[in-house]
Amino acid sequence: MSVAETTAETPATEGAAVPDEWAAALAEQGDVGAATADVGTAQAGAAPAAAPVEQKMNYARAEFQELQDDAQPHANSEANLDVILDVTVTLSMEIGRTKISIRNLLKLNQGSVVELDRLAGEPMDVLVNNCLIAHGEVVVVNDKFGIRLTDVISAAERVKKLK
Repeated sequence: MSVAETTAETPATEGAAVPDEWAAALAEQGDVGAATADVGTAQAGAAPAAAPVEQKMNYARAEFQELQDDAQPHANSEANLDVILDVTVTLSMEIGRTKISIRNLLKLNQGSVVELDRLAGEPMDVLVNNCLIAHGEVVVVNDKFGIRLTDVISAAERVKKLK
């Protein structure tokens, strides 16, 4: 059975239902003129042409309030700060750093000494989420290592480093 025979045997009611569905769908979109054009081409046996659907978009202009640059913090800023006080961060101490080749890294074994970029007795860096917040010295308290903060970086300087 060929394609021509198949279309000839299709009942008229079934063929009319498909264009009606297209017409209804296009009418819902507000393009009734294109719907009737597509119905005519669909009844003729051709595939319906994709008519460009033009829709009017109504855009509203966004309005923003002016930012206030107050020296005094707002009264409710203390309440806002309470929201983040229980957030955990990673605090780490850095004795020093160095760069070595992978060849030398693979040669490291127990007893190897790696030279760092700091002098003995120089203060350690205290980092929070990899951001420097203070310097300190190593202490031992109850057989555990600790750090005594010797210099804390001001909040203004910390904010500048974040930018």
